[in-house]
Amino acid sequence: MDPDIRTRAAIEEHWRASERGDTKTEHAIYAPDAILDYPQSGERFRSRATIAAQRGGHPADRHFTVLRITGSGELWVSECVITYDGVPSYSVGVMEFAHGHVVHETQYFTDTFGAPEWRTALAEPMPGRDITRA
Repeated sequence: MDPDIRTRAAIEEHWRASERGDTKTEHAIYAPDAILDYPQSGERFRSRATIAAQRGGHPADRHFTVLRITGSGELWVSECVITYDGVPSYSVGVMEFAHGHVVHETQYFTDTFGAPEWRTALAEPMPGRDITRA
């Protein structure tokens, strides 16, 4: 099987497992010594076990919607909406692979924001979305 097809399938299974709360399958994608970085908070989590523990302890009701997965070889990007207690947060996860597992992931999060009026004539809604106004 083509390595990129195998990697994409592993990432898709990671997100499906995240949605159904299957922490064992969700974290099987990570190397035992993987690193996860959250740049907004400055946090770094070392090891598959630590990554699983910090996610498993999250108090919110979470849901995961994958918008796009793109990449090849050792570098892959997932664009997602992660909903925490009904509030959406947009996320971009950059996964670096070695030997079939994630060795380093950087995950960026952002909240929604309103579009300013001065851009109204230039923008159109993204598919399946309405434009939120400031």
